[in-house]
Amino acid sequence: MFRSLRHILAALAVLLATTVSGVVGTAAPASADACFTWSRTLSQGATGADVRQLQIRVSGYPGYGAVLGLDSSFGPATKAAVTRFQQAYGLTADGIAGPQTYAKLYALQDDDCTPVNFTYAELNRCNSTWAGGAVSAATAKANALVTMWKLQALRHALGDRPLGVNSGFRSYSCNSAVGGASNSRHLYGDAADLAAGSQGFCTIARQARNHGFTQILGPGYPDHNDHVHLATPASRHWSAPTCGI
Repeated sequence: MFRSLRHILAALAVLLATTVSGVVGTAAPASADACFTWSRTLSQGATGADVRQLQIRVSGYPGYGAVLGLDSSFGPATKAAVTRFQQAYGLTADGIAGPQTYAKLYALQDDDCTPVNFTYAELNRCNSTWAGGAVSAATAKANALVTMWKLQALRHALGDRPLGVNSGFRSYSCNSAVGGASNSRHLYGDAADLAAGSQGFCTIARQARNHGFTQILGPGYPDHNDHVHLATPASRHWSAPTCGI
């Protein structure tokens, strides 16, 4: 009940917040949040850990074919991502993160910093420690968190209809047990395999191109006719021939 009440209050704050158009470092009314609380308005030119926290949450809004860097520096790409996030939720779209933007983010996140519609458990059915993959347990879990925020953006773009995650992080042993590729992105924690849901595989695959995924594999690609695979390796590889990708 507490979680639901907190989300309701945060949503109301969106309606009550006024538009912020201040400069970097301008104080922003803080709404205490169990995950993370921003204490200042952020705009282009700002740097710091709070910028990186913002970047994680808008990482699903980089634009078609792009990936937002999590570099703790509020540059043009971050401003564009914030603007797209604001547009997606009907906020004042000025690319400045202030009370309205934070209130919406608070409403969208749970106390463990995961977005409300996804959980660590969904992204890791292999083991509870996140260990045994191609990166450290901490890195794998951090990668999964960013992936969840991208999935949250994708879910919203598809009408807020549920997205089912069939597979996320895998240790080497888990990956071998399911016949995964030896270099699978699941070993890094940044991959998610999605069921079709009510949207259909092709709708998911096409829309995913706008939400920060450099690897999109779906119908028509070998062994991917029953799911859409999304991940973020360094180089782009999109292939879902049945879907025209």
